[in-house]
Amino acid sequence: MSASSRLNDLERTIARDLERVEASPRAWLPRRSGPDGAPLHNVVIVGAGLSGLSIGFGLKRQGVGDVVLIDRSAEGREGPWLSCARMDTLRSPKHLSGPDLGLPSLTYRAWFEASHGEDAWEAVGKIDRADWMDYLTWYRRMAALDVRNGVTLTAIRPLEDYLALDIATAEGPSRLYARKLVLATGIEGAGGLAVPGFVNELPRERWTHSGESVDTSGLEGLDIGVVGAASSAFDWSVAALRNGARSVALFARASELPKTEVLAWSNFPGFLGHFADLDATRRWRFMKRFFELKVPPTQEMYRAAHAFPNFRTELGCPPQRATMQDGRIALETPRGTFTFDHLLLGTGYAIDLAMRPELAPFADRIALWSDRFTPPEGEEDAALACYPYLGRDFEFTEKEPGAAPWLARIHVFNNGAVPSLGPICNGITGLKYGVPRMVAALTRGLFLADADAHYADLMAYDEEHFRAADTGRAALAEG
Repeated sequence: MSASSRLNDLERTIARDLERVEASPRAWLPRRSGPDGAPLHNVVIVGAGLSGLSIGFGLKRQGVGDVVLIDRSAEGREGPWLSCARMDTLRSPKHLSGPDLGLPSLTYRAWFEASHGEDAWEAVGKIDRADWMDYLTWYRRMAALDVRNGVTLTAIRPLEDYLALDIATAEGPSRLYARKLVLATGIEGAGGLAVPGFVNELPRERWTHSGESVDTSGLEGLDIGVVGAASSAFDWSVAALRNGARSVALFARASELPKTEVLAWSNFPGFLGHFADLDATRRWRFMKRFFELKVPPTQEMYRAAHAFPNFRTELGCPPQRATMQDGRIALETPRGTFTFDHLLLGTGYAIDLAMRPELAPFADRIALWSDRFTPPEGEEDAALACYPYLGRDFEFTEKEPGAAPWLARIHVFNNGAVPSLGPICNGITGLKYGVPRMVAALTRGLFLADADAHYADLMAYDEEHFRAADTGRAALAEG
């Protein structure tokens, strides 16, 4: 049987499975309008990658209609998989469930076996990132969601009991109205690129951060310096070497590479399902340790880098200053000065809400952990204190209670939510715990806001399901 035939069979199975699990209950939310009769959407989700699609599908399964997903990228390019991700495979084991939400026929495995055959699945070690993007594109079609690509959120404004969302599109500026807003904006959704200060004296075109999309073929024939010791630094190194870099040297502050993958420890139902139920002190302590365990490079990318004779590491050798000398980058370190044509930064992401254009105008009104929690003496952590202090429904909370209640309509499902809710919103591992929790939060909020309308509907409800007179006539007829 051909791959197309197998996929057609799988898609028919999905349709039957969705019907059997009552995946599309009746719509139950009253329709409302925004200014001048404009559509007032129940939920707008920013980000149509893994998280956004999963939440959209989860809401659909709860009968929540009028949900719109927007994404700045083109269709099939959402998320990092084909832009700034440079590893060969995902870090997660192939057997982990993801956006399927418990439906076996919608899993990555089901799609892969239909696309490539069951024997091919047995040969898979880890999931190829391009295959993963193909799966998400297919998943989006199966979920039949309202996704609008090429749309960027630029501003958020409160209006009555809903939000006005300014957006930029190819046709020009526009506006959406939403009762609830979900920021499913990934690893930099609560800040931006963490750029070390030592590159400030360099021309901007002479360095690139791992969070940026770049044509690595332009590195051919160049001497490259890579900064960082975690996974993205090795992914950068391999990408540069495979594209013909003359040499690559990796610099790291640490004298040893990180070795522990903390997500492997955290992947159990107690932690992922109930971390958010812990008191603030315990959440702080767990997260402080969680973030201390830096993400190591994958074994595959470490070996791939070291397979090149023109690759070397300089551990325990942090860059201190970078300047231009005779057309080259002079990188000063404790071991002397090294020269390069280009620097690649694997230096991670900063948590700073003011770095997000859509949040910056009111970032100072959002409560951070530093506003709500004082750690025990000796357990301070300046970086952890910068994260937003979210409520149980992933919502922003006010720095000054009562000053901006509308912030509770913005729900955070990105890296910024981890200290408050746990690692259930920043990757595949915790997705099956995070999405149901987010969907329940949104449906709860929407129902409670409309409780009076539902009560009025109940008081007016008089649909007839039983007729005593008809029953009596039927009995006489039988007699």
